Amino acid sequence: MVDAQPLAAGLLPTSDLLLRACRGHRVIGGPLLWFAHDLAVLHERRVVGRGGVGPETEPTSIIENKRRRIELVMAIDDWVVRSVPQHRLGATLHTETVGSVIDRLAEASVRAHHALMTLDANDEMLHGAWHHLAELSDAYDDLVRDVLAGRRRLPAW
Repeated sequence: MVDAQPLAAGLLPTSDLLLRACRGHRVIGGPLLWFAHDLAVLHERRVVGRGGVGPETEPTSIIENKRRRIELVMAIDDWVVRSVPQHRLGATLHTETVGSVIDRLAEASVRAHHALMTLDANDEMLHGAWHHLAELSDAYDDLVRDVLAGRRRLPAW
């Protein structure tokens, strides 16, 4: 059973919930899950395409996709700044914002699932994609644990 941490209480969702949201599953937990889903949709359009159409190739579409992803990352970071208590004294600075980590998780999720659907089960790229996703998920969960415990602080860009 997944522990759906209440975002209203200022807690961040687990990587499991984020990845389920990226795949389009209905999960309860607030705006970060919606943002994660939207990021995954944008990465899917950029990396593999949607609806039988290949990846976006038109320069205007590529720029718009990137602009929208930047907006979503900023929205995540804004929500985190307003909702998650930050311990500034004695906490080490993390190199990335939560928004940028969730953006990378969404992209890795899209790549891993695409590899699962298109590559042979013995393909090293398939295993590499899933290994990368697992490492990012673990790193995200470690970051959340450290931020909430006051051992890490997030950049305020």
